[in-house]
Amino acid sequence: MPLITALLHTSNDALRLGRALETLRPCDEILVVDHGSRDSTLHVAREYGARILTAGGSLTDNLQSAQHDWILCLEPRESLTEALEASLYEWKSELPSQGSDATFSVFLREETPGGWISLPSPQTRLIPRSWNHWSGQLPVHDTSAVTLEGELLRFILP
Repeated sequence: MPLITALLHTSNDALRLGRALETLRPCDEILVVDHGSRDSTLHVAREYGARILTAGGSLTDNLQSAQHDWILCLEPRESLTEALEASLYEWKSELPSQGSDATFSVFLREETPGGWISLPSPQTRLIPRSWNHWSGQLPVHDTSAVTLEGELLRFILP
C-alpha cells in the first residue's frame, strides 16, 4: 500500500491551518514548509504531528524531505471533503493498477462572498515525489492526470 505525505506551505496561517490538517487522515505524514510565520502557525502544525521545514530550499528539496513517494499538495485554506478522503483511501488500496508514474487531480469548490462555486477544471494535486513541474507552490496541471472522486474545499475566511 502506498503512503502519502501531505505538503503544505504556510505563512501566518494559524487561524485556518487546523481545519486543513484535521482532514488529512488518509495521509501518513504531514510536512509543513513555513515561510516565516510570526503567529501560532507552527504550534498548530505541531499539535497535528506535522514535521516542519523552514522555507529556503527549492521545491525539489522539500520533496526530498518527504518520507513517502506520493505527495498530496494543498494550501492551508483548503480541506478535503469526506468523499475525497474516502477516494484517497480507495486509491491507496488500488494504486498498483494505476502505475507509479501517474498523477491525480481533484476538483475544487471555492467559498465566495455569494456562496460556494465549483471550479470548472480539476487541479493536479497528488504527484509522485519525482515530480518537477510547478506553478508556484502547487503542481502544474497534468492533462493526463486521473481525476479522483470528491473535492477540495477552499475557504476565504478562517
